[in-house]
Amino acid sequence: MNTVPLPFHCFTSDLCFPFLLSLSLFQVVLVGSSINERDQMLFISTDEGSSFQRQSISFTPDTVIFHPKEEDKLLAYCKEGGLFASTDLGRKWTLLQERVTKDRVYWSVSGVDVDPDLVHMEMQDTSGGYLYVTCLIQNCSDKMVTAQFLGKIDHNSLLVQDDYIFVKDVQIVSTDEDQVFLALQEWYQSDTYNLYQSDPQGVYYSMVLENVRSTKQPEESVLIDILEVRGIKGVFLANQKMDGRVTTLITYNKGRDWEPLAPPAIDMNGKPITCKAPECHLHLHLRWADNPYVSGTVHTKDSAPGLIMGAGNLGSKLVEYKEEMYITSDCGKTWRQVFEEEHHILYLDHGGVIVAIKDTSIPLKILKFSIDEGRMWTVHNFTSTSVFVDGLLSEPGDETLVMTVFGHISYRSDWELVKVDFRQSFPRQCTESDYDSWQLTDLQGEKCIMGQERSFRKRKETAFCIKGKSYTSALTNKPCQCTERDFNCDYGFERSHMEGKRCFASFWHNPDSPPEDCHLGQTYESSTGYRKVISNMCEGGLNKQQSTKQHKCPLLPPQGLRVGIKGQMLAVAPGDDITFIVHQEQGDTSSTKYQVDLGDGVRAIYQNLTVTDEPIQHRYKNPGVYKVTVKAENMAGHDEASMYIQVTAPLQEVHLEVVPIAGRSQEVNLTAVILPSEANLTVFYWWIGDNMRPTLTLQNSLLTRFPETGEVSVTVQASNGRSMVQDTRTVRVYDNFQVIPLSFSRNLDQFNPNIPEWREDIGQVVTKILIKITGVPQESLVTVVKPGLPTTADLYALPPDNKPAKRSMLVDKRIPAIMQAFNDNNVSFVVRGGLQVLVMLADPNAGLGLFANDPTATAAEIGYHGAAGGLGVWALVVIFLISIIATGSFILYKFKRKLPGSRNVYAQMHNEKEQEMTSPVNHSEDTQHIIQGEEFIDDDLDSQTLGNAGGSPAFRSLIRTTTNHCY
Repeated sequence: MNTVPLPFHCFTSDLCFPFLLSLSLFQVVLVGSSINERDQMLFISTDEGSSFQRQSISFTPDTVIFHPKEEDKLLAYCKEGGLFASTDLGRKWTLLQERVTKDRVYWSVSGVDVDPDLVHMEMQDTSGGYLYVTCLIQNCSDKMVTAQFLGKIDHNSLLVQDDYIFVKDVQIVSTDEDQVFLALQEWYQSDTYNLYQSDPQGVYYSMVLENVRSTKQPEESVLIDILEVRGIKGVFLANQKMDGRVTTLITYNKGRDWEPLAPPAIDMNGKPITCKAPECHLHLHLRWADNPYVSGTVHTKDSAPGLIMGAGNLGSKLVEYKEEMYITSDCGKTWRQVFEEEHHILYLDHGGVIVAIKDTSIPLKILKFSIDEGRMWTVHNFTSTSVFVDGLLSEPGDETLVMTVFGHISYRSDWELVKVDFRQSFPRQCTESDYDSWQLTDLQGEKCIMGQERSFRKRKETAFCIKGKSYTSALTNKPCQCTERDFNCDYGFERSHMEGKRCFASFWHNPDSPPEDCHLGQTYESSTGYRKVISNMCEGGLNKQQSTKQHKCPLLPPQGLRVGIKGQMLAVAPGDDITFIVHQEQGDTSSTKYQVDLGDGVRAIYQNLTVTDEPIQHRYKNPGVYKVTVKAENMAGHDEASMYIQVTAPLQEVHLEVVPIAGRSQEVNLTAVILPSEANLTVFYWWIGDNMRPTLTLQNSLLTRFPETGEVSVTVQASNGRSMVQDTRTVRVYDNFQVIPLSFSRNLDQFNPNIPEWREDIGQVVTKILIKITGVPQESLVTVVKPGLPTTADLYALPPDNKPAKRSMLVDKRIPAIMQAFNDNNVSFVVRGGLQVLVMLADPNAGLGLFANDPTATAAEIGYHGAAGGLGVWALVVIFLISIIATGSFILYKFKRKLPGSRNVYAQMHNEKEQEMTSPVNHSEDTQHIIQGEEFIDDDLDSQTLGNAGGSPAFRSLIRTTTNHCY
């Protein structure tokens, strides 16, 4: 069943009806729309409209949805957001839920959902966020509604189509043949989308076309300029917008290759056309019609393969005001011009008859039709009185030759319905001798498309006969040997625009990493970067998907453990039923044990918790704050996740921003970014470490210090009324570590969306590259990309676990290797389109930044404060004093014979056995000042922090020797 809306027809001054028809040939429901909203009613027919029963209802229906299998079951959405259900064709109704999103309600999917009475819906919770929930129409109370995901979804995003469910704001192109085609708008796009193609499960996606034009419609809907050509699988048309120019492209292999349309050789009058490729091509408007009873700008049909008729123009780009009509009968290889203005199109008898009516605002009395695929057109007067055409309808069945033109004579008149019957134009049914065959090829003449050679029937131009109900278009299918054209880039790989269009791994993807379902004892293959195009039927030949790298599945420790609640309600009322969900991103799950502590004395141990999806259900009796902890452990390692639940009850999201590395007792800024940003009266709860008493603030930031070294969990919760959202970060606290400021080549800035997830990805990429080049252990390096532009980062070099805390970090052998890697320009990665990004030292001439918090460390062991401690005023003062000392020492040496007592000073500095230097020790006042000044400097230097530039051991030894001899 489905819903077919028709234009309103008013029987009285205050009562109008739109038709709402099921697929049943017998049942019809009319929804009455009265001026008095209290007198709403339905008119129900079970005999094809011969008679109706009047049924009063207590709500104002906006949409009625018939069950796909059971004709008596209906869903009705009312304007106030309520969803109602009926099991007796609208005679009795039950309220299922309120705050339901319009047009985001779906019946169960046959063959997928077990219960046919299941309803999928998007609804708003009490916090103001939106959830994807399901329930049965027999019981859809709040406690029986099941939230299907851990967390909220985008508003107006739920889509249930075939075997797939979408809860992101994406545009779905198609979901057939076990693959999803969708369009997604990136952060840098405003009027274009990128086209992605999925794996069979619809989980992983690869880009197949960039910058597909989009158009915003009323009510914030978006139309994407892409069209699946019906009748031949794998063929799509798309309008790409590059540098302000829109061009039409076609693909024959589901997006692997795209080519512009070839222009026709002659116009509709038979005159040669000067449009020649590559400067000039055919471009088509790919718009859907606002009126559902007329065709869009391009018309195709499943039962008429290869036949495409559309409006567009010739030239270097698509022109909005040009809408000439073109047709192809060989699936886009050759085109012919048929009209100079746009027409509405209707295919009858499997495309054997093409009907065209001019798209105009003036009344018409003629239509045109063709029985030879648009080569010749006949004019037919379908009415004696001109009418404003509102739409075209054909009788059910692809074989029909009967159509109806409906419209009105004037804007105040009733409908005029004109039936047009073409059956009398054909004297007989077609036989096999009335058909020719044509073979599908692409624009280069390649016969092997999607791994097979395909041929189709077509009626001969001279055959005036009816194809009829028994007609089939497909003739032969012959598999081809596989070639490179049959393979696309695998998930995590992108096609290079510069290196022969080869597929290379994206900067964030490791092709040798094991798959998620890889368990100990199993083996897996590394991806070659290629995978066979889904639905491709080629056999043998080249196999670019076959990998030569075999790996054994390792026992991986659990990582990325998360615990949450279905619906993300972190603030609940006592006695509410709560279902906890545990999610693990990485690691083996088959041999992992999960220890669950619900915080109120209830503890349990689960095996394979994230695999079996066994629910953890609980009720908290008493108000309070409870810490829920889940510990996952196997032989390879362990992970832990926790959350705080407040038993008391709207905010959508909060993101905690904090540097992941901090020094002990160093001041650290914690910042919480909430969505929506205009939310007010928000209380922030800051949980630091294992402290069960949080710090409460009305500001979204907090300054704190970590008194002990180690890993500290920091959680922020934002509460606004009954809503509460949270985010958790782990900060590693050290006594000392080094910081190397980094910069990137400026071409990375154009890809920087300035969001935390992107910064984390780039930081991880830089760290992995350094680990591979230098051999430094992974746990010793952390790269943190800073917010804002230009893109910069800090590289943290952490002390090894087995390294004594007091040992000088200046002799750390890891640092020269890291510095050498940057100096040799070895640290780089590739982003989209093969663009190489170089990672560099922010200032190659600057010393290393170092944070030290050891009171026993010497000057040689500390260095100066870097990004952790800051350069500071003291470091500048010390450098300045060192310069004065160096100058003074040089003067003492150069002019020692001119200063009274200078020989004695020189002898004491070098060798007390030089007895010939026996000048009396009667220092002048000036000499005393010099020596006292050096002593002061030495004492001061012993208590200050020196940088690398002032850390010469020889110079410090000279100062100490001089001052010691003065005592």
